[in-house]
Amino acid sequence: MEPPRSARRVALDALDRIDGQGAYANLALPALLQRSGLEPRDRRFATDLVYGTTRMRRACDFLVDRFMERSPVPRVRNALRLGAYQLVYGGVPAHAGVAETVAITPQSSRGLVNAVLRKVAADGADVDWPDDATRLSYPDWIVDRLTADLGRAEAIAALEAMNEPATVSERADGYIQDPASQQVATAVGAQPGEQVLDVCAAPGGKATALASSGARIIAADQRAGRLDLIRENAGRLELTDQLVVVAADGTRPPWRPASFDRVLVDAPCSGLGTLRRRPDLRWRVEPDSVDRLAELQRQLLDASVPLLRPGGTLVYSVCTLTAAETLAIDDWLAEVHPELKPLDRLGEPWQPWGRGTLVLPQAEGTDGMALLRCRKD
Repeated sequence: MEPPRSARRVALDALDRIDGQGAYANLALPALLQRSGLEPRDRRFATDLVYGTTRMRRACDFLVDRFMERSPVPRVRNALRLGAYQLVYGGVPAHAGVAETVAITPQSSRGLVNAVLRKVAADGADVDWPDDATRLSYPDWIVDRLTADLGRAEAIAALEAMNEPATVSERADGYIQDPASQQVATAVGAQPGEQVLDVCAAPGGKATALASSGARIIAADQRAGRLDLIRENAGRLELTDQLVVVAADGTRPPWRPASFDRVLVDAPCSGLGTLRRRPDLRWRVEPDSVDRLAELQRQLLDASVPLLRPGGTLVYSVCTLTAAETLAIDDWLAEVHPELKPLDRLGEPWQPWGRGTLVLPQAEGTDGMALLRCRKD
């Protein structure tokens, strides 16, 4: 039997919290790892197990359910998912994946888990998948929506890319940030001495990147509890002189018209371009959230346009791939605010998308992101 604090036991405990208690993977796992006593190599293994099993949950359920007559209790369900992930996706040898998963299973269910996982190991991934959503382990609606918005080939490629583990990208100043997000900050084009507003700034990645330009950055966010994250990041990067943190509702901004040279609206969105680094988001986001968030995006933009001085630059970005939050927002903005004229698009790997650009996760292994830059006449 494995020791009580093995990587697999930590992973199983984390899965129980994520699945049974609604905990977020990026919060539940670090807390368990901190008190686990695991060596760095085992911590990395536990992280892969939790993120990978959570990501591939629907596919793992299909792989094991073929060999069961009824659904097991939650902890046994998670043990089976954990085992299936190791055997089919995790590259773990069959004998270790089966035996060591059985060892952390409740005693009364070890026979069942052993029998099921042995059958899963024998089949591997060579199974008759009922549909793409099950094979790729996404809710039906995400597959359907992205297929309708991107076309089947691009959608499937994006979904496959977001099943790969996220890479770690570090800026020159040491801040960890996805390359697509870094490119959004660069696209704002902030210059020394300018007044720049980041409307939805928490946790501060883009705001701190903007501050390094020498511009004066107003980093705003409605969620007061998240403002400390911006302050901490600005302090760590020694940017507090260039960056002012303000609690403000972006739909009712407290600034006078024409106060800013540039405004970034990095709007709240469904996040469907970030699923590789947020493994549990695919199971949390609801279909109606897309339209609800699109309405919020319109409100934020409508309130932000008057804040720009004539000749100022507005940048709208979202880390999602849905047409409702990208192309439809572009169409609405063109109709409601004709004073905004589109600026040059970003180049490859970004592709034209309406008057703006889109980068797909499969293009260069980044988050999926849409961006529109406009100048105010």
